[in-house]
Amino acid sequence: MNPVPGSAIAHLRRALRVVSVSAFISCLALSSYAADSVVQVQLDTKNATPRAVESLTERGILRDYRFAWTSIAQAVELNTADPLEGPFAGEAKRLLRETVVSQQRSGLSRQYVNQSHRLEAVFYAPEGDVIELHDTAEYEIRISDGGKIIHDEHVVMHFVVLMTPGADRWVIRQLQAVPKS
Repeated sequence: MNPVPGSAIAHLRRALRVVSVSAFISCLALSSYAADSVVQVQLDTKNATPRAVESLTERGILRDYRFAWTSIAQAVELNTADPLEGPFAGEAKRLLRETVVSQQRSGLSRQYVNQSHRLEAVFYAPEGDVIELHDTAEYEIRISDGGKIIHDEHVVMHFVVLMTPGADRWVIRQLQAVPKS
């Protein structure tokens, strides 16, 4: 067996240190992002018809809706559609991907800060295969061009949301902004 030359081992050690430092910095960036992107979600299910929403379903919807909005925030801030892969399907996923592509072309990005969502379940199918939610969302939206904030605004938005159960989570299939009625 041929021994590995000392210079190759030194080179390998340096490469491993660089990879370790890069991984550490990436973890710090993700953890700081996670700390800055807390999404508050409240869900009112008392008016859902024709079926009552079970407590386990309620917990799943809260968890997955919060995750979906965290994913939207990551996608539009980092200009990548990757975070949209798990929590979205169908029309919602298509429209969000188009938003990211449009931002990539323009060189803009946006941040959703201090998100608060008040969800109301208005329809829960008898089979439990779809739920319609109305969301009153409040957040700060910051639009950046090349890292420089060019617009900062507090907004209140209203969404109609359709979610369906997947293998291990609730998935958003429709996320439609609507005027307040």
